[in-house]
Amino acid sequence: MKLNIVMCEPEIPQNTGNIARTCAITGAKLHLIYPLGFSLNDKYLKRAGLDYWDKLDIEKHDSLEKFLEKYNPLEHNMFFATTKGEHCYSDVDYSKFKDEEIFVLFGKETKGLPEDLLKKYIEKTIRIPMRPVLRSLNLANSVCIIAYEILRQNNFDGLQEISTYLE
Repeated sequence: MKLNIVMCEPEIPQNTGNIARTCAITGAKLHLIYPLGFSLNDKYLKRAGLDYWDKLDIEKHDSLEKFLEKYNPLEHNMFFATTKGEHCYSDVDYSKFKDEEIFVLFGKETKGLPEDLLKKYIEKTIRIPMRPVLRSLNLANSVCIIAYEILRQNNFDGLQEISTYLE
């Protein structure tokens, strides 16, 4: 299974830096869809990603439309993370895609993914349960929660499960 984390127009460099670090550590490919709310040379982005940038598989896209042309949601295992999601992220059986790619799209911090996109693919929307009176979790935390659930369901394939740090 190859995990693809797709960031649609992220606005906060520290979030994207943390997400990049999560992708590097898990082997997930990071897709950045422009416009970004920062420069890729931003010091906060670099600091949050630490020294993992050279270990990151990253693909950049000029627009959401161009990303969707290249990776058609009807031809790929694609999920759309949103607070308005139809399914709880942990109720999806990601293990059935063990020999395929999985794409998870996340929207910008202030607005999320476009409503028309969510409506078009409502059956592929996923959400993280939270209290109804609060807006949402931090974007980097949301990416991490969903990514690790997908990896858990696929037996953490390709990841080291036994610590060798204290040997």
